[in-house]
Amino acid sequence: MLLAGQLTFCAQDIYPTHWWTGMKDNKLQLLIHAGSDIAADKTIFRSSSPDIKVLKVHTFQNRHYLIVDLEISRKAKPQTVTFSFGGNNQAGWTSFRYAFKARSPENGITRVRGVTARDFVYLLMPDRFCNGDPSNDFFTDMRDTGHDRSNPFDRHGGDLKGVESKLDYLDELGVTAVWMTPVVENDMARTLEGGTSRATYHGYAFTNQYKIDKRLGGNEAYHALIRSAHQKGLKIIQDAVYNHLGQDHFLLRDLPDSSWLNRWPAYTNTSYKDQPLVDPYASAIDKKTALDGWFTPFLADINQRNPFVAKFLEQYAVWATEEFGIDGWRVDTYFYSDPVFLNKVNEALYREFPSITVFGEAWVQSVTNSAYFCENNMTVPFKHNSQGVTDFPLYYATNDLMNQPFGWNEGASRFYQVLAQDILYKDPMRNCIFLDNHDLDRFFSVYGEDMKKYKMAVNILLTMRGIPQLYYGSEILMKNFKNPTDAEVRKDFPGGWPGDAVNKFTAEGRTSSENEAFDHVKALAGFRRTSTAIGSGKLMQYLPKDGFYTYFRYDERQTIMLMLHTGKNNYKPDWNYLAERTAGFTRLRDVVSGRVYETESFVIKPGESFVFELLK
Repeated sequence: MLLAGQLTFCAQDIYPTHWWTGMKDNKLQLLIHAGSDIAADKTIFRSSSPDIKVLKVHTFQNRHYLIVDLEISRKAKPQTVTFSFGGNNQAGWTSFRYAFKARSPENGITRVRGVTARDFVYLLMPDRFCNGDPSNDFFTDMRDTGHDRSNPFDRHGGDLKGVESKLDYLDELGVTAVWMTPVVENDMARTLEGGTSRATYHGYAFTNQYKIDKRLGGNEAYHALIRSAHQKGLKIIQDAVYNHLGQDHFLLRDLPDSSWLNRWPAYTNTSYKDQPLVDPYASAIDKKTALDGWFTPFLADINQRNPFVAKFLEQYAVWATEEFGIDGWRVDTYFYSDPVFLNKVNEALYREFPSITVFGEAWVQSVTNSAYFCENNMTVPFKHNSQGVTDFPLYYATNDLMNQPFGWNEGASRFYQVLAQDILYKDPMRNCIFLDNHDLDRFFSVYGEDMKKYKMAVNILLTMRGIPQLYYGSEILMKNFKNPTDAEVRKDFPGGWPGDAVNKFTAEGRTSSENEAFDHVKALAGFRRTSTAIGSGKLMQYLPKDGFYTYFRYDERQTIMLMLHTGKNNYKPDWNYLAERTAGFTRLRDVVSGRVYETESFVIKPGESFVFELLK
C-alpha cells in the first residue's frame, strides 16, 4: 500500500508479499519492483520498527528493482511495519506498509504434516478434473483467453472449487493426499509447440508464484480447498518449479540484469540427459548443457547460482508452506536445477517445517542415478538431501513385469533385480511410486486393457514400499497413449462439468468394469489405511520362479503377502521354501474380497495376483 511519494505500486510488487515472526531463520530479503525507476546509486531504506533491522540495500542495472536484506528480532511480535526509501533528499521518498504475521500453531499437527508411506496420493490436473465455478473459466485481462473443451490444447475450466467439491469422492476411494500439477499463476501467451497453438493449462510455465491462477480461483480458493482437505484429514502436496520461468514472468519482461538467467551465445536446449551429472568421466560441457540448457524456448532457464535468484525461490517455498499449510512438495525437473541450490531450499524447508516432505522428479532409467538425486548410501562427490524421488526405475520395472514373458532378466526377474538395488537409497520408503502420471501413457492402455494386469499393478502399487501415487481417472479405467501428444492422457474426468453426458464420480454413472476397478482400488486403499505392515513394516522378496513372484510386508503385528503369477501353468507355492515368513500361518485372507484360503491347498493361476493377510 502506497502511503507517500510519487511512485505507484501495490502489494503484489513486493516479494514476499508478507512474512512471519518466529521463523528459525530470522533473515528476510525483500524484492521490490515498480514500473519506473525506484533505485539510485545510494538508495536509503528505513524501517519504522526497532524489531526489523535493515542490513543492506542492493541495486541493479535495471533501476526498477530494489532488494533489501532485513533482520527480524527474535523477540519481535506480529506487527505491521512502515518501510520508507529514497535518496539523500527527503523529497520524493516512498513508503509502504508490510505485515509480519504470527505463524500457525497448527504446523505439524493439522497442517504441514508431511506425506509418508502410510499415505495414498492422488495426482490430478485441476484444469481437467472438475469445474466447480464456471465464472472463472477465462478473464479478458489475461494473455490467453481461450476456453474450449473440444480443443485438447485449450484450458477446459477445471478449478480448485471443483477439486474441493470432490474431496468426499477421494476420501471414499481411500485417498489421503492430493497432489495437483502447479496451481500458481500462468499468465502466459499461447505457445507454439509442434506447429500447434497451446495454452499452459498444465501450470508449469509460471509467471508469478505468489498468485494462485485466478482461472483456478485465486489464493482464496486455494486456502478454502486446503482448509477443507485438512478438516477431512486429507493432505496437500504442492508442485514446485525451480528450474525455469514462463516467458511472460515479470522478471523476464523486466529483467533485473543478465545474470538472472543461464545465457548462451545462441539458444541452447538442455540435453535432457541426467548421466553427465552422475558420470565420473563426463565432460564439463555435457554437465553444463544438462543443467543450464533451456527446457524449451518459452521456458527460460533460471540461474540459481545467482544468490538473489536462489533466495527469491527459497523464500517462496517457505512462504507458500506457511501461508497455505501444504504438507509436502514434489519438485519438478529436479536434476535440471543447480544441486547446491536444491539442497539449500530443502534445508530451508526442513528447518522451518520439520515434518515437511520433499521428493524430486528424477526421470532417470537406473537405480544408481535415481538414488544419486536423493539421500543415499553412496560415496559420491556431491550428496543430495531430497528425502526421496519419483521412482522411475521401479515404474519401468513394473511395466517389464506386466508385459515381458518371464526370463532370467525379464519380466518378474527384472522387477526383483531393480528392487534388490534399494540398498543405494537411504530410505526407499520415501520414494513416490506410480504406474503413470501426466507425462506418461496411461497404464491401463500400456497393459493392453487387461483387467487382470490392472489389478495386479494396483496390488503392487498399494503394497510396495514407498509413497503410492495414482493418476486421476485410473480408478475408472481412463486410458490412452501419448499419441500424438500429451493431451491424450490429460482428458477431462467425465462428470466434472455441468451437462456432461455421464458422471463417473458416481457408481451409477460408471460401467460394470469401471466399478470393478474402482471397487478394487477402494478396497485395497481402505485396507492399507490401517495396515501397519504396509505403512511402516519391512519388506522381504523371494526370487521369482516360473513366473511366480511374491513379497511380504510385515511387522510384529501383521504379515501381508503379495503373490502374482506371470507364467504359463498353475503354480502351487512351496510353503517350506517360504517358511521364513509363513511359518505358523495356515490361512490366507484376500484383503480385497475377504475370502479365506487354506495355505496347503492354494493354487495360483496364470495372470492372477492376490494381496493376502496371513492368519494362524
